[in-house]
Amino acid sequence: MNQKVVIVGGVAGGATAAARLRRLSEESEIILIERGSDISYANCGLPYYIGDVIKSRDALFVQTPKTMKDKFNIDVRTLHEVLSIDREGKSVTVKNLQTEEAYTETYDVLLLSTGSSPLRPPIPGIDGERILTLWNVADTDQIKASIEEWGVKTATVVGGGFIGLEMAENLHALGIDVTLVEMLDQVMAPIDFEMAQLLHENMWQNGVDLRLSDGVSTFENKEDSVVIHLSSGKQVEAELVILAIGVRPNNQLAKEAGLELSERGGIVTDAMLRTSDPSIYAVGDVTQVEDFISKELTMIPLAGPASKQGRIAADNIAGASEEYKGSQGTSIAQVFDLTAASTGWAEKTLIRKGLVKGKDYETIIINQNSHATYYPGATPLRLKMIFSMDGKKIYGAQIVGIDGVDKRIDTLATAIRLNASVEDLKYLELAYAPPYSSAKDPVNMAGFVAENVLNGLVVFAEWDYLEKHPDAVVLDISEEAERMAFRMPGSVDIPMGELRSRMDELDKDADIVVFCNIGVRSYNAVRALMQSGFKNIRLYPAGLRFYRSTHYRDFIEESMEETTMPRSNNEKPAAFAGPVPVASVSIDCTGMQCPGPLMKVNETV
Repeated sequence: MNQKVVIVGGVAGGATAAARLRRLSEESEIILIERGSDISYANCGLPYYIGDVIKSRDALFVQTPKTMKDKFNIDVRTLHEVLSIDREGKSVTVKNLQTEEAYTETYDVLLLSTGSSPLRPPIPGIDGERILTLWNVADTDQIKASIEEWGVKTATVVGGGFIGLEMAENLHALGIDVTLVEMLDQVMAPIDFEMAQLLHENMWQNGVDLRLSDGVSTFENKEDSVVIHLSSGKQVEAELVILAIGVRPNNQLAKEAGLELSERGGIVTDAMLRTSDPSIYAVGDVTQVEDFISKELTMIPLAGPASKQGRIAADNIAGASEEYKGSQGTSIAQVFDLTAASTGWAEKTLIRKGLVKGKDYETIIINQNSHATYYPGATPLRLKMIFSMDGKKIYGAQIVGIDGVDKRIDTLATAIRLNASVEDLKYLELAYAPPYSSAKDPVNMAGFVAENVLNGLVVFAEWDYLEKHPDAVVLDISEEAERMAFRMPGSVDIPMGELRSRMDELDKDADIVVFCNIGVRSYNAVRALMQSGFKNIRLYPAGLRFYRSTHYRDFIEESMEETTMPRSNNEKPAAFAGPVPVASVSIDCTGMQCPGPLMKVNETV
């Protein structure tokens, strides 16, 4: 089809559409107009270039105007801005930002891929020169140059989303002391609080000063620093501030052209990505999309959906009738030592929509390993899944771990996309060899455990059950050697091997929460107790390890109290008590299941 297509904006949506359209139509005239200097770059890689993980700036560029011309014969006009759209005349007014010249460009079809921009709310002092945002390559260059020019040693990141977390990590990697301020009570909003606690703990372990549930009231700009005044009344001073508090759609063109917008400012499109004007398409962050789970309309500004929309829009411009089938918000991020990923809905989303756990949906949280534990290098991952009471719908999943998070979340995202049931997860035949997985992959295990919940074989306690039910009995079935490492406060301690002979020590009508280190042996204990007449037995999800992580702040405070205990005048602190004899012993714990490693250490020591 010979037609003139003008594309406004590049990167994920616009550049993808341009390349796809050329592959489908050699005759079409394709013009890509971009107000910036770059049309197709790895925006998700920008924090890692700042942190010197990505060494080469050139590696950030997927396509350049020259390669787009050479490979696809596309007329790319960078540093040109579309000022207005004349829908009736099917033309746009364009300004050359270098020459200030304005001209008119006609079109048969117009594609808007104008993206989004970082939010800069009207906070006093927000325009200070040391307060920067990260959104494009120019921002990246400015941040890198500022760090070097100012000799930055302290930085504050405002916002705990993907960009904020990635910037915190990469600034930390440069040796900069980092504070992260987040108005919510957690980072990474798409996941539930208890899963985010794993990230909070790891950030604290890496020395990040994490300020949650606190917003910025004012910025006080000084000559060599910025004093950030927080809503709590506290202050943080930094030589560099990175704003990462969200984005807004770049909808001004569409708004002035009279195209239909949603309440949140997204361009409204049909399933074929046509706007309210059939000659104008729109893709990417600027558009409203359908939530794949609920079929409701929302905004999901992610590169993956934008790229797919670009391809579909190009197909339809070329004469196809392809539909975009919604976004489910699958995402992943590296956060210091951990990887966090999610797909679909979080539990808090269901709660916000009025759904009730145990009536409308159920959840599981399990502790699994990246691959077979008898093969060296296996690392733990925690998986949460939310599903309907009949098991036929998986609402969402979240995983936090070190290795193997990506392929498990991708498997679950695929299952959700294909409307798989909980039962289907049991039967997935996934690749297995000891270096890569286990015979029962964590995704299979999610299906098995969810089935156990639906069949009434086990009831999981909430992660904060003991706070809500302080009179509950805490039953720790770990071995004594394990309790040398960590003892659950106020617990009744009966090792699993002794449980069957000591059940008479427990009240069958009591509210009992069962713990072990990671939740596997405690499941066996729960089954034994339930079949022995115990009526109110709950399994704490993912065991003592998960409890410690979700309550890490409590243990920090206890530790601080212990280290500040008053001493007699003659008592020296441990640091001055003289050298402590140290013996180095190598113990091979390869292949041992919990509690094997701790037992082996105990025997050796």
